Formats: sequence, C-alpha cells, structure tokens
Amino acid sequence: MLVPFTLLEAAGLSPSEVAEWQEKTPTQGSPFPEAARASSEFLLRGGRLLGRLPARRDRSDVEAEAAGHITSALDAERSRFLRAHTVEAYGELTDGLRTAVRDEELVYAAAERFPGLVPSREDVARESELALPEKEGHEIAQGVFLSFVLAEPRCGAHLVWSMLRPTAEALERLDDFRATGVADLGRTYLERRGNAAYLEIRNERHLNAEDCDTLPATEVAVDLALLDPEVEVGVFRGAVVSHPRYAGRRIFGAGLNLTHLYHGRLDFMFFVTRDLGYVNKLFRGLSSEEHRPDEPEETTEKLWIAAVETFAIGGACQILHTVDHVIATRGTRLYLPARKEGILPGASNLRLPRSVGDRLARQAILSGLEFEAGMPHGDLLCDEVVDSAEEMDAAIARRVEALTSSGLVNAAGNRRALRVGAEPLDLFRQYMATFCREQAYCHFSPALVRNLEQHWSAHERRL
Repeated sequence: MLVPFTLLEAAGLSPSEVAEWQEKTPTQGSPFPEAARASSEFLLRGGRLLGRLPARRDRSDVEAEAAGHITSALDAERSRFLRAHTVEAYGELTDGLRTAVRDEELVYAAAERFPGLVPSREDVARESELALPEKEGHEIAQGVFLSFVLAEPRCGAHLVWSMLRPTAEALERLDDFRATGVADLGRTYLERRGNAAYLEIRNERHLNAEDCDTLPATEVAVDLALLDPEVEVGVFRGAVVSHPRYAGRRIFGAGLNLTHLYHGRLDFMFFVTRDLGYVNKLFRGLSSEEHRPDEPEETTEKLWIAAVETFAIGGACQILHTVDHVIATRGTRLYLPARKEGILPGASNLRLPRSVGDRLARQAILSGLEFEAGMPHGDLLCDEVVDSAEEMDAAIARRVEALTSSGLVNAAGNRRALRVGAEPLDLFRQYMATFCREQAYCHFSPALVRNLEQHWSAHERRL
C-alpha cells in the first residue's frame, strides 16, 4: 500500500525517511526468514514515522490523515506477511506446536521474535497510561495476529488447546485448596461444600463487573473447581454488595467494567483471554496434557450451575450460554448491551441463537432487546425461576443433588457429547478468528468512545 508522499511531507515528516521507508516495502514470495526480516524492518520504520507525529489528541487534520495512511500501510503489511507465513511464525513460537503458549504470552513472544508485527510490552505499557480516546490503537495488531493464527486450522486448534490448560497459579494452589476447601483469590472466592464448588465474583465497588483485576482470579477459581476430584458440580454466583441501591442483595454481574474501559485500564487482550480462557473452560473443561488434534476431545469437565440474581448484564449474561443449568430469581434482567457499547458480546453471537433462536438473538445483539426471568422470552435463557432470593439456596441444593445423583462420569460424558454436537471445537476456533479481528477494531473505534460517553457518561466516572 503506497502512502501519499506529499501528505506525509505536509504533516512534517522527513522526506528522506519517508522515501527510505517506502523503498523497504517487502516483496512477495520471499522465503520465511528473509520475509520476516524484511517485514520487521518495514514495520519498525513505519512505526518510527508514526511516533514522530504529535500525540493523537494534538494532531491537526493533516497529521491525523497522515497517521491514518501510515497505520493502514502497516496493517496491510502485517496481513500480507501473516497470510503467507502464519504457520511458520506460530511454529517458531510454540516449538513446532509442541509447547502450550497462552495468548498473552504468545503476542509478546511474537513481538520479540518478529519486531513490529505486534506491539511490545513497553508499547502496550505506554498506551495503558492513556485514556481510550487518546490511544493510538497499537493493540489492533494483536487482534490481527491472533485472527490469522486462529483461522489456520492446526495452529488455531493448538492455541485453543493451550488456553484450556490449567493456569500455573491454579496448579500451585491446588494442594492447599484440596486440603482446606477454600481459595480466597481477592476478586473471586471459591469454596467446596460437599461435592459442589461455589464460585463467587467479588467486585463490589463495580457491582461485580469484570475487569483486568477479576479475570485472572476467576480463571484460577474455575481451574481449581475443575481440577479437584472431589468436585462434581460448580455453582457460579455473584456476591452480596453494599451499594445503596442494592445493599444486601446478590448481583450476578454488571458485565464489563466500562469505567476501566474508558479510562484505558482494560486492554484488548482482556477480551481474547476471557473467551479463550475461563469462559471456554466453563463450556469445554480443561484440555488434556498432550495436544492430539486428530483424536476425539479428551477433557476434564464438570457440570455448572449459574445462580442469577438482580441482573446479568453483558459478559455476565454470556456466561449463561456456557453452563448446564440456570436458576434465576423472578424479574432478573438478562441482557447484552452490545449495541450501546459498540463491541462484540464475546461468543454470544455464536451461542445465544441456540437458546433463543436466530431472530431473538439478532434483536438482542443488534437492537438491544432485554430478557427478564419469569417472562416468556427470558425463560428461554433459564431452566428454573424462583420467586425470591430466599428460595435460591434451596433451589441450588436441589439442583446439585439432581445433577450429581447419577455420577460424574455419566454426567460429564453426556455433557461432552451435547457440546460436540452443538459447537464443535473447530466451529469455535473459526468464530474466535473473526472475533479477534472485529473486536480489536471495535475496541479502538471513535464510535466506542462516543457510545461510552453518550450512554454511560463514562468520562464523568472516577476510577
């Protein structure tokens, strides 16, 4: 992609540097090592030119247009390189697909091995100091990279397998959890009672919303529940809050922490790690120690109950598509504010239609249709509705007994068979390839900033 020379010169960039950059435009058909070197040089030179322009908020119209052209050229080169060399690049980063590398480790390993292809840790750290309206959007390159990895069948399947492995922290905590039956992880709390593990989200200040602080703790809690052989069923629930409007009530979840998102404290990788990580573990369980893509899925999984009270917004509502039984209090609001936010609602585009049908799913995601437990549409998302919070504990106990009375082997086998028929792993892989790219561009779009300011007054909220 040729950037208009006169435009970059008018924006104050050095004509000689621009000329040298354009002369380094990689050619098609080079062997992988040579192609990687050429692509990195082009991307790094272009990145330096972009860095010589004023900060995004301080640019003139000409400077903003120049930045847009440079960014488009860099994105085009990343796509060109990955279109030809994703398999070789991913193979180098994973020892020929023999090593499990989590997504957040993968993108930074790629930044070291292929400079310029994706932002470095330092690049992302600098951006994290900026509010969303001021960010350059370097992390879009992470979305593009992961999209190509996931789109390639063997590489993508390997990444999905890697993200379904238990986290290192969970393995470190497992013996203690098995001995005590308790794991207090700060923003999440896990307690084993009998053959059930009760997982609570505890982000009281933000009504149990999810953010970069809750995400690691939630995944560790899910891992521990899946790893403990004494646990046959997990119960996912929101903690009691003290907010004046909801004091003393449990809230299943307020979705994404929009205040953190607007103020730049929610990085792009949050979205990918969440859906490839603990949300997919709720749905699929933990993957086997060895990656065997040509064999039937071998997973460690348990049944899950969602106990839903007050409201389940956004990401909290997405969890309902992954569990085996949903109990909700009558009148609980269940909705996906994706239209007002301007982002993709996780894997709901893939999973919601299975519960409510295509038309209602489109209305919910594209037009903001809300569901309510106890009403005909809302009951499509629920298996059981109780009339009050006081009845919830008894309903949970009954359901735990009912789901485990036939034994874990039988339950897990039926669960696995249902899942494979409804959402084969390869279908999920392809969906996530689209999700990574589309979510990256949505995350840094002016429309998202405008929506957060218009619908949520995010610019007025304090961290």
